Amino acid sequence: MDLLVCLVLVAVTWTVFGQTLAHDFVNFDDHVYVYENPLVIRGFSTEGIIDAFTHTHARNWHPLTTLSHMLDCQLYGLNAGGHHLTNVILHTISVLLLFLVLKQMTGALWQSAFVAALFAIHPLHVESVAWIAERKDILSAVFFMLTLAAYARYARAPSAPRYLLVALLFAFGLMSKPMLVTLPFVLLLLDYWPIGRIGGQKLEVGSRLRRLITEKIPLFALSALSCIATLLTQRQGPNAIDQLPFLWRLNNSFVSYVTYIWQMLWPARLAVFYPHPNDRLPLLEVTAAIAFLVGISLLVTYLRRTKPYLVTGWFWYLGMLVPVIGLVQVGEQAHADRYTYLPQIGLYIMIAWTVGDLLLESALRVRGALVGVAAALAIVSLGMRAFGQASYWTNSEMLWNHTLTVTGENDVAHNNLGFLFLRRGELDKAISQFQAALNIRSRNTETHYSLGAALIQNNLGNALARKQLWDEAIDHLQEAVRLRPDYADAYFNLGSVLFQQGRIDQAIAQWQKALAIRPTDAEAHRSLASALRKEGKLKEAIAEYEQALNVVPEDTVALNNLAWILATSSDSSMRDGARAVTLAVKAVQASGGRDPNFIRTLAAARAEAGQFAEAVATAETAKALASTQSKPELASRLEEEITLYRARIALRE
Repeated sequence: MDLLVCLVLVAVTWTVFGQTLAHDFVNFDDHVYVYENPLVIRGFSTEGIIDAFTHTHARNWHPLTTLSHMLDCQLYGLNAGGHHLTNVILHTISVLLLFLVLKQMTGALWQSAFVAALFAIHPLHVESVAWIAERKDILSAVFFMLTLAAYARYARAPSAPRYLLVALLFAFGLMSKPMLVTLPFVLLLLDYWPIGRIGGQKLEVGSRLRRLITEKIPLFALSALSCIATLLTQRQGPNAIDQLPFLWRLNNSFVSYVTYIWQMLWPARLAVFYPHPNDRLPLLEVTAAIAFLVGISLLVTYLRRTKPYLVTGWFWYLGMLVPVIGLVQVGEQAHADRYTYLPQIGLYIMIAWTVGDLLLESALRVRGALVGVAAALAIVSLGMRAFGQASYWTNSEMLWNHTLTVTGENDVAHNNLGFLFLRRGELDKAISQFQAALNIRSRNTETHYSLGAALIQNNLGNALARKQLWDEAIDHLQEAVRLRPDYADAYFNLGSVLFQQGRIDQAIAQWQKALAIRPTDAEAHRSLASALRKEGKLKEAIAEYEQALNVVPEDTVALNNLAWILATSSDSSMRDGARAVTLAVKAVQASGGRDPNFIRTLAAARAEAGQFAEAVATAETAKALASTQSKPELASRLEEEITLYRARIALRE
């Protein structure tokens, strides 16, 4: 029977989420985690593996998640379907492990199967599975389930090796997503029910509880270390998110607990981003939420002797949500579907075992059959709803349009939709979306909204610059840096606009500010080098190109431009033909040999190195390619340079 249940669970999971294999990346963190992350897209490398453990990733330390993205790039490149495949496989593994662990601990087949089915296809879990950037959710869930299984085995026959396995799996979970810091608390709840390590005579309960807490001190220590690391990484860097006022966060956390329960029962109008209510939550709503939470807590405590699973289920839900309920706010969302992925298992347990107890008490087979039909209908209904919700994740445009449909006053959705249009070159649509986002954002003038406002101003400035509306673009970019004086992107983009206007000195100043904030920005180093080169400051330009290549060794533009200076500078002290050839060869290879300008540089480098026959042949290749690509001016210039190389004369700027 266990095998049959597992097959059904696999079938329902893939029925809902199999469609995601045809989905694309979305422009909401996927670029940060995968397709614009140079370390990840290279696949596995010694440097990448070391970096995953020694540096943060998207202001989080989750090295195993980073490694999983690297593995996907190694296997699938940037084919989004492969990355989605990994997500669905990991989710399926978690579903099966949840069923098997619950069945092992409780002996209850159908309750365990029902909980696992809800976990598999509840619409609130679509975000965790269909969003590639949320790999951390489903990878950590696999280690969460494995830790529960290892703990159940340890609890039956405690031993040091079994405990070490629990600790190791827990550590792997924390290295996938720090939200698992509450897992030791969940283990204490499982000690109460269903494992039953807390019980017996009233006098024994306290001593047993103390012993069980002491037993978990190493696990709590791991949680503490993870909390410290997370707080430090979230606050590092100039663009750390400002905290909303504590009272706003506290009120919203109470309401969010109840909101998640309502969404579990009625999963409609789900979105990837819910705007924060700020200080607009009615006092009555907050008070009612507090009363509800306290009331349920008192009720399950009162029923603990006859229905101990209520204590485990309810406090599992409350406890696991603590890190993400908003008391420590990361981002501006009111709540998020992904945060329910593991916590709501507690509520599923409450439902499944309460119904099971009612059936035992009634002892009516007919009623049991009706409950079975109702459970099947619930799974089918939720599965259909989840299938529809997953379809909104097909691409960025569908995702953000749906978000705008089901939420109001959503500047994040407008901004991300605008950014999508900007990338496509649909500038008027992009500007319209950015303006809508800015209109919403302008109603919140508190300083903790400055980063978001600066982001929108920066994007709007970029869109206006693309339309060559230079003055308007500069106004918005200057406003971005006024709002966030530590916003490197805005300084970089302001410098780019000024450079295009020929205001080179001012552009240099802006790029230097950007690099003072973010010294590892290869593009800023390269842009600054180009400006310095234009000003005739070749030594400084060389230094900046070198910096760019230290950050991104495969930067083709930096490779080519540095090779050009080393090959053609009129200052003999700067020329280095041999190195110029090495750099130019790398640039040509990295670009696939399709850029005639790069091949032209290689010809000049070979001439400087005294390889004139090779220089002539290379320049001929560049000339033919330039003619094929309809670049007559470049072809004519190459013809002149070929004449020089045949006369054994190197090119000089």
